[in-house]
Amino acid sequence: MAIGVFDSGIGGLSVHRRLVERFARADFVYLADQANTPYGGRPGEEIVALTRAGCERLFAEGCDLVILACNTASAIALRRLQQTWLPDIRATRGRPTNVVGIIVPTIEAATGLPWEHEAERRGDKVEKLDVLAVFATPATAASRVYEIEIDKRRQDVAVFVEACPDLAARIEAGAGRGELAALVAGHVAAVTRRIGRAPDRAILGCTHYEIISDVFRAALRPGTPLVHQPDATAEALASYLERRPEYDPGQDGRRVFLTTGEAGLQHTLAAEFWGGPLRFDPA
Repeated sequence: MAIGVFDSGIGGLSVHRRLVERFARADFVYLADQANTPYGGRPGEEIVALTRAGCERLFAEGCDLVILACNTASAIALRRLQQTWLPDIRATRGRPTNVVGIIVPTIEAATGLPWEHEAERRGDKVEKLDVLAVFATPATAASRVYEIEIDKRRQDVAVFVEACPDLAARIEAGAGRGELAALVAGHVAAVTRRIGRAPDRAILGCTHYEIISDVFRAALRPGTPLVHQPDATAEALASYLERRPEYDPGQDGRRVFLTTGEAGLQHTLAAEFWGGPLRFDPA
């Protein structure tokens, strides 16, 4: 089999690059739904339908395990697909099949706690809050997944989510560094005003944003730690494959890049991030 990696566009390359570094011999198929990107401003039902279609395409490509390298799809569609769609798919295919996301490993990394852990509620006053800023798409922000799930586990972490409506689309379009820096600086300033001070840590809660993590670092207070979704996802996948040997990641080092949009070479920003020319084939 191969491991499928799905995103609305080029953002998932940030996760994909870390995965191919960690699992050099594994076979990977990357699918970018560039015909419909970005997902962040779409209604929930559309996000579910588009994510399901992307997973179906990756299953058809020979993938048994698909990683949603997209916070919006993970926040809005993943649970629905796991509960109401995947059981029938498994029965039809007659073999192990699963779809996993990137929010669970990110929250585990941010809290330092396993997903199964829930904090015991106590009335004690928290002496010092760890203030965590999350930069996300409007759909991910509206889901409140980061506030809800982190609060379940850590009462000493205060989460402030900043919705960034146009940022993923501009990254997808290959906008220049100056334009992107101005957008990021505006969002960092906005969340800092809401907090009343600079955040202690930050999550780039859209995989597109990881592509310009250096721009975020420049806008945030110097030395602000970032919780890196690519690293967290790679660690989670390693653990998952160890526990679930029925999922064979392959041994040929195959790399396939597919797009629902315009096939061919990707723009300079994507190529610079990937480390060389990057060509997508039609999905």
